[in-house]
Amino acid sequence: MDGPNELARDCPLCRHPAARHYHRDKNRDYYQCANCALVFVAPEFYLSIQAERAYYDLHENSLADSGYRRFLSRCAAPLLEQLAPHSEGLDFGCGPAPLLASMLAEAGHQVSLYDVFYAPDADAMQRDYDFIVATEVVEHLAAPGEELQRLWARLRPGGLLALMTKLVISPERFASWHYIRDPTHICFFSAQTFRWLAESLQAELQFADGDVILLRKPQFLC
Repeated sequence: MDGPNELARDCPLCRHPAARHYHRDKNRDYYQCANCALVFVAPEFYLSIQAERAYYDLHENSLADSGYRRFLSRCAAPLLEQLAPHSEGLDFGCGPAPLLASMLAEAGHQVSLYDVFYAPDADAMQRDYDFIVATEVVEHLAAPGEELQRLWARLRPGGLLALMTKLVISPERFASWHYIRDPTHICFFSAQTFRWLAESLQAELQFADGDVILLRKPQFLC
């Protein structure tokens, strides 16, 4: 039988069948997986596809935005330090202004684009890459476990998956966190969650910045 705060609710990352209630605000309830520590909202709180797209269309990022470039450089800089010259990569969830892809291309790398709304190129998800970047993406995924496994399968041995997302720190910080005010944010990762993910993927894990996570695929699987 479930404990007083434990619910039979599958985690969207690891599919563990139990979660505990984590937080409630005026809009949504949040749960935390007992296995991987992911904090998530239930499907009844998801926006419709149309409402989600309309919310993204309100964003005003552009290729000429210097502030946006500085923001993305926190992911680009540690990634570029570890890439071989002329690497091939994918910008997953690139959005309408794929500035990170442009920054990596400026450094001599070839970057394909994929975004379910703005660059729905199915062929891009069928090729293999030396690196994949997903900045401010994983918190939007309804099925992050499936999507991350799909991306991992597209990485060549020794390849890098670079993720950028704000991390859960504590229940107290979560309660006043601006990140949960975005209705398209439905999954919230912590350092513990990424350690679970790295172990699951047999990946080398690096926290390159406060919200930049690098996962390296092994050259040879054990």
